[in-house]
Amino acid sequence: MALTKAKEIRELSADERTRRLLDLKQESMNLRLQRSAGTLENPARFKQVRREIAQILTISNEQA
Repeated sequence: MALTKAKEIRELSADERTRRLLDLKQESMNLRLQRSAGTLENPARFKQVRREIAQILTISNEQA
């Protein structure tokens, strides 16, 4: 999953944003589990996931 741009997030419907947010939170949990097990391959993905979650929440709050 690639980092999305704010413009792309704004074009999504509220349901699509919610679904994407749930997917990212699940991915974040999986990354934490991989880190604790010592099998994490891309530690930079943590930052990408956190940033994308923040973008979705910010845009959702703007449009609410």
